[in-house]
Amino acid sequence: MSVVTSTLPEDARKTVGDALQGALVDLVDLSLVAKQVHWNIVGTRFRSVHLQLDDVVDTARQYADTIAERASAIGVSPDGRAETVAKTSGITTSPEGWVKDADVVDFMVEALGTVVGRMRDRIEATDKPDPVSQDILIGLTADLEKHRWMFQAETA
Repeated sequence: MSVVTSTLPEDARKTVGDALQGALVDLVDLSLVAKQVHWNIVGTRFRSVHLQLDDVVDTARQYADTIAERASAIGVSPDGRAETVAKTSGITTSPEGWVKDADVVDFMVEALGTVVGRMRDRIEATDKPDPVSQDILIGLTADLEKHRWMFQAETA
């Protein structure tokens, strides 16, 4: 049942809905793993990396809401439940326990790289069916790439 109708044709709505759903679960998971390492980071760069992680969480949470609302606007029910996120996210599990600052940086570079790669696929998939959703994904990807660059600069 859908109480919200879309101006998109059904095949376009399906393609875009799948892209938005995938983006949503990756963003929810990114916010969770970033918070997990945020709480458990130790090392000489604790403060700077700790604050960078908050920035990633803020970005992921803000865009998750934007993505979910866009899905709703085109008549697709967003699913951010824990079970769905655990089954479909592309991010590897965060390290357990205390994590050295260098390991956190490496983990975040990998996690952000994974999400960016998946977002680029979604950008391509939404090019023809819905430039509005594609625009959101492009802005999100630019912000995620900026976060990845900042973590990579930590290792120089």
